[in-house]
Amino acid sequence: MKKAIFFDIDGTLIDCPKGINEISPRVKKSIKTLQNEGNYVFIATGRPYAFIYKELLDFGFDGFVLTNGAQVIVKNKAIYKQQINKNFVKKLIYDLEKFDIQYILQGEIYSYIKEKYRELYSYYDSFYIPRKYIKSEYNIEDIATYKIEMLCKNKEGTDYCLSLENEEYDYIHNSSPNVFEFYSKKDTKASGIIKVLEHLNIPINNSYAFGDGKNDIEMLKTVGCGIAMGNAGDEVKNYAKEITDEVENDGIAVGIEKFILDKSI
Repeated sequence: MKKAIFFDIDGTLIDCPKGINEISPRVKKSIKTLQNEGNYVFIATGRPYAFIYKELLDFGFDGFVLTNGAQVIVKNKAIYKQQINKNFVKKLIYDLEKFDIQYILQGEIYSYIKEKYRELYSYYDSFYIPRKYIKSEYNIEDIATYKIEMLCKNKEGTDYCLSLENEEYDYIHNSSPNVFEFYSKKDTKASGIIKVLEHLNIPINNSYAFGDGKNDIEMLKTVGCGIAMGNAGDEVKNYAKEITDEVENDGIAVGIEKFILDKSI
Protein backbone atom coordinates (compact mmCIF):
# COMPACT_ATOMS: atom_id res chain seq x y z
CA MET A 1 0.00 0.00 0.00
CA LYS A 2 1.14 3.54 -0.73
CA LYS A 3 2.72 5.66 1.95
CA ALA A 4 2.58 9.41 2.60
CA ILE A 5 5.67 11.15 3.95
CA PHE A 6 5.70 14.73 5.30
CA PHE A 7 8.75 16.97 5.66
CA ASP A 8 9.24 20.11 7.70
CA ILE A 9 11.53 22.69 6.07
CA ASP A 10 13.58 24.66 8.60
CA GLY A 11 15.89 22.46 10.63
CA THR A 12 14.78 19.43 8.62
CA LEU A 13 15.19 19.79 4.86
CA ILE A 14 17.50 22.80 5.26
CA ASP A 15 19.12 24.78 8.08
CA CYS A 16 19.79 28.39 7.10
CA PRO A 17 21.50 29.41 10.37
CA LYS A 18 24.06 26.69 9.64
CA GLY A 19 24.44 27.79 6.02
CA ILE A 20 22.49 24.86 4.56
CA ASN A 21 20.21 26.68 2.13
CA GLU A 22 19.50 23.87 -0.35
CA ILE A 23 18.39 20.26 -0.11
CA SER A 24 21.42 18.03 -0.43
CA PRO A 25 21.74 15.71 -3.48
CA ARG A 26 21.47 12.63 -1.27
CA VAL A 27 18.26 13.85 0.34
CA LYS A 28 16.79 14.75 -3.06
CA LYS A 29 17.59 11.26 -4.34
CA SER A 30 16.02 9.57 -1.33
CA ILE A 31 12.79 11.58 -1.64
CA LYS A 32 12.59 10.85 -5.37
CA THR A 33 13.07 7.16 -4.60
CA LEU A 34 10.01 7.28 -2.36
CA GLN A 35 7.99 8.75 -5.23
CA ASN A 36 9.38 6.27 -7.74
CA GLU A 37 8.11 3.47 -5.52
CA GLY A 38 4.61 4.95 -5.74
CA ASN A 39 4.51 6.91 -2.48
CA TYR A 40 3.43 10.51 -1.86
CA VAL A 41 5.73 13.20 -0.48
CA PHE A 42 4.59 16.49 1.05
CA ILE A 43 5.97 19.60 2.65
CA ALA A 44 4.46 20.34 6.09
CA THR A 45 5.56 23.75 7.29
CA GLY A 46 4.68 26.82 9.29
CA ARG A 47 5.71 28.88 6.27
CA PRO A 48 3.15 30.47 3.94
CA TYR A 49 3.28 29.93 0.19
CA ALA A 50 5.20 33.22 -0.22
CA PHE A 51 8.07 31.80 1.87
CA ILE A 52 8.52 28.58 -0.14
CA TYR A 53 11.70 28.50 -2.20
CA LYS A 54 11.40 28.00 -5.95
CA GLU A 55 13.52 24.87 -5.55
CA LEU A 56 10.82 23.33 -3.35
CA LEU A 57 7.96 24.48 -5.59
CA ASP A 58 9.68 22.97 -8.62
CA PHE A 59 10.90 19.79 -6.94
CA GLY A 60 7.73 17.83 -7.62
CA PHE A 61 6.24 17.41 -4.16
CA ASP A 62 2.72 16.01 -4.21
CA GLY A 63 1.42 18.86 -2.10
CA PHE A 64 1.89 21.22 0.81
CA VAL A 65 0.56 21.68 4.33
CA LEU A 66 1.16 25.42 4.83
CA THR A 67 0.88 27.99 7.64
CA ASN A 68 0.74 25.26 10.30
CA GLY A 69 -2.17 23.48 8.64
CA ALA A 70 -4.39 26.46 7.81
CA GLN A 71 -3.88 25.65 4.11
CA VAL A 72 -3.66 22.18 2.58
CA ILE A 73 -2.79 21.59 -1.08
CA VAL A 74 -2.79 18.24 -2.87
CA LYS A 75 -1.68 18.04 -6.51
CA ASN A 76 -1.97 21.83 -6.96
CA LYS A 77 -5.53 21.84 -5.60
CA ALA A 78 -6.47 23.46 -2.27
CA ILE A 79 -8.48 20.87 -0.32
CA TYR A 80 -8.68 23.03 2.81
CA LYS A 81 -8.08 26.62 3.87
CA GLN A 82 -9.24 28.51 6.95
CA GLN A 83 -8.34 32.14 7.47
CA ILE A 84 -8.15 33.93 10.83
CA ASN A 85 -11.27 35.95 11.61
CA LYS A 86 -10.84 39.31 9.84
CA ASN A 87 -12.30 41.41 12.66
CA PHE A 88 -9.88 39.75 15.06
CA VAL A 89 -6.98 40.47 12.68
CA LYS A 90 -7.93 44.14 12.46
CA LYS A 91 -8.11 44.45 16.24
CA LEU A 92 -4.78 42.66 16.59
CA ILE A 93 -3.12 44.96 14.04
CA TYR A 94 -4.35 47.99 15.96
CA ASP A 95 -2.68 46.69 19.12
CA LEU A 96 0.51 45.63 17.34
CA GLU A 97 0.98 49.09 15.92
CA LYS A 98 0.22 50.66 19.31
CA PHE A 99 3.08 48.65 20.84
CA ASP A 100 5.44 49.31 17.90
CA ILE A 101 5.45 45.64 16.92
CA GLN A 102 6.41 44.84 13.33
CA TYR A 103 4.23 42.20 11.67
CA ILE A 104 3.56 40.27 8.49
CA LEU A 105 0.15 38.93 7.41
CA GLN A 106 0.62 35.58 5.72
CA GLY A 107 -1.92 35.01 2.97
CA GLU A 108 -2.87 32.33 0.46
CA ILE A 109 -0.35 33.26 -2.22
CA TYR A 110 1.01 36.65 -1.19
CA SER A 111 2.11 37.77 2.25
CA TYR A 112 1.89 41.39 3.35
CA ILE A 113 4.42 43.49 5.24
CA LYS A 114 4.75 47.25 5.44
CA GLU A 115 7.76 48.79 3.71
CA LYS A 116 8.87 50.54 6.91
CA TYR A 117 9.43 47.28 8.81
CA ARG A 118 13.12 47.06 7.92
CA GLU A 119 14.11 44.82 10.85
CA LEU A 120 11.51 42.24 9.89
CA TYR A 121 12.63 42.32 6.26
CA SER A 122 16.22 41.77 7.41
CA TYR A 123 15.13 38.81 9.52
CA TYR A 124 13.54 37.13 6.51
CA ASP A 125 16.51 38.00 4.31
CA SER A 126 18.68 35.98 6.71
CA PHE A 127 16.58 32.95 5.75
CA TYR A 128 16.84 33.80 2.04
CA ILE A 129 13.08 34.28 1.85
CA PRO A 130 12.15 35.35 -1.71
CA ARG A 131 10.29 38.63 -2.13
CA LYS A 132 8.40 37.67 -5.27
CA TYR A 133 5.17 37.07 -3.36
CA ILE A 134 5.56 39.74 -0.67
CA LYS A 135 3.57 42.97 -0.98
CA SER A 136 3.98 46.18 1.01
CA GLU A 137 0.86 47.91 -0.32
CA TYR A 138 -2.46 46.30 0.57
CA ASN A 139 -5.96 46.86 1.92
CA ILE A 140 -6.74 44.71 4.95
CA GLU A 141 -10.35 44.36 3.76
CA ASP A 142 -9.20 42.64 0.57
CA ILE A 143 -6.90 39.95 1.97
CA ALA A 144 -7.22 36.70 3.89
CA THR A 145 -4.77 36.04 6.73
CA TYR A 146 -3.80 32.48 7.67
CA LYS A 147 -0.95 33.19 10.08
CA ILE A 148 0.78 36.25 11.52
CA GLU A 149 4.40 36.73 12.52
CA MET A 150 5.52 39.57 14.77
CA LEU A 151 8.87 41.12 15.69
CA CYS A 152 8.97 42.81 19.09
CA LYS A 153 11.53 45.53 19.77
CA ASN A 154 10.81 46.23 23.44
CA LYS A 155 9.60 44.54 26.63
CA GLU A 156 6.15 46.10 26.41
CA GLY A 157 5.62 44.59 22.98
CA THR A 158 6.99 41.23 24.08
CA ASP A 159 4.69 41.13 27.10
CA TYR A 160 1.73 41.88 24.85
CA CYS A 161 2.60 39.04 22.45
CA LEU A 162 3.10 36.67 25.38
CA SER A 163 -0.46 37.46 26.48
CA LEU A 164 -2.07 36.46 23.18
CA GLU A 165 -2.57 32.75 23.84
CA ASN A 166 -6.20 31.85 24.54
CA GLU A 167 -8.71 29.11 23.77
CA GLU A 168 -8.55 29.82 20.03
CA TYR A 169 -5.01 30.97 19.32
CA ASP A 170 -1.45 30.03 20.16
CA TYR A 171 2.06 31.23 19.37
CA ILE A 172 5.63 30.04 18.95
CA HIS A 173 8.25 32.35 20.43
CA ASN A 174 11.78 32.56 19.03
CA SER A 175 13.64 34.68 21.56
CA SER A 176 16.64 35.40 19.36
CA PRO A 177 15.53 37.50 17.59
CA ASN A 178 12.31 38.32 19.44
CA VAL A 179 9.86 36.87 16.89
CA PHE A 180 6.42 35.32 17.45
CA GLU A 181 4.41 33.09 15.11
CA PHE A 182 0.68 33.46 15.81
CA TYR A 183 -1.87 30.95 14.54
CA SER A 184 -5.19 29.22 15.18
CA LYS A 185 -5.09 26.27 17.58
CA LYS A 186 -7.58 24.29 15.52
CA ASP A 187 -5.23 24.23 12.53
CA THR A 188 -1.95 22.38 12.98
CA LYS A 189 0.42 20.42 10.82
CA ALA A 190 -1.23 17.30 12.26
CA SER A 191 -4.75 18.38 11.28
CA GLY A 192 -3.48 19.23 7.80
CA ILE A 193 -1.84 15.82 7.48
CA ILE A 194 -5.07 14.07 8.51
CA LYS A 195 -6.89 15.95 5.75
CA VAL A 196 -4.30 14.78 3.21
CA LEU A 197 -4.54 11.17 4.35
CA GLU A 198 -8.33 11.21 4.19
CA HIS A 199 -8.22 12.80 0.73
CA LEU A 200 -5.82 10.13 -0.56
CA ASN A 201 -7.44 7.29 1.43
CA ILE A 202 -4.16 6.39 3.13
CA PRO A 203 -4.29 4.90 6.66
CA ILE A 204 -2.46 6.60 9.52
CA ASN A 205 -0.17 3.58 9.87
CA ASN A 206 1.24 4.32 6.41
CA SER A 207 2.18 7.91 7.20
CA TYR A 208 5.56 9.31 8.23
CA ALA A 209 6.79 12.75 9.21
CA PHE A 210 10.20 14.38 9.71
CA GLY A 211 10.56 17.43 11.97
CA ASP A 212 12.66 19.21 14.55
CA GLY A 213 10.63 22.00 16.19
CA LYS A 214 7.83 22.65 18.66
CA ASN A 215 5.26 23.03 15.90
CA ASP A 216 6.26 19.55 14.63
CA ILE A 217 5.41 17.74 17.87
CA GLU A 218 1.74 17.18 17.12
CA MET A 219 2.41 15.78 13.65
CA LEU A 220 5.22 13.55 14.93
CA LYS A 221 2.91 11.95 17.49
CA THR A 222 -0.04 11.77 15.08
CA VAL A 223 1.48 9.98 12.08
CA GLY A 224 2.22 6.27 12.01
CA CYS A 225 5.94 6.95 12.41
CA GLY A 226 7.21 10.32 13.58
CA ILE A 227 10.93 10.80 12.94
CA ALA A 228 12.79 13.55 14.81
CA MET A 229 15.91 15.10 13.36
CA GLY A 230 19.14 14.61 15.29
CA ASN A 231 19.32 18.38 15.76
CA ALA A 232 15.86 18.49 17.38
CA GLY A 233 15.51 19.32 21.07
CA ASP A 234 14.83 16.64 23.66
CA GLU A 235 11.19 17.74 24.00
CA VAL A 236 10.61 17.05 20.31
CA LYS A 237 12.53 13.77 20.35
CA ASN A 238 10.38 12.53 23.23
CA TYR A 239 7.34 12.57 20.94
CA ALA A 240 9.02 10.81 18.02
CA LYS A 241 8.98 7.09 17.35
CA GLU A 242 12.40 7.22 15.72
CA ILE A 243 15.36 9.61 15.65
CA THR A 244 17.56 10.17 12.62
CA ASP A 245 20.78 12.13 12.03
CA GLU A 246 21.20 15.90 11.85
CA VAL A 247 20.46 18.05 8.78
CA GLU A 248 24.15 18.47 7.93
CA ASN A 249 24.55 14.69 7.90
CA ASP A 250 21.65 14.11 5.48
CA GLY A 251 19.34 13.11 8.31
CA ILE A 252 16.29 12.80 6.06
CA ALA A 253 18.06 10.41 3.69
CA VAL A 254 19.32 8.38 6.65
CA GLY A 255 15.80 8.19 8.08
CA ILE A 256 14.21 7.26 4.76
CA GLU A 257 16.75 4.49 4.18
CA LYS A 258 16.50 3.10 7.70
CA PHE A 259 12.85 3.53 8.64
CA ILE A 260 10.87 3.68 5.39
CA LEU A 261 12.71 1.98 2.51
CA ASP A 262 14.59 -0.34 4.85
CA LYS A 263 17.46 -0.53 2.37
CA SER A 264 20.35 1.55 1.10
CA ILE A 265 19.75 3.95 -1.77
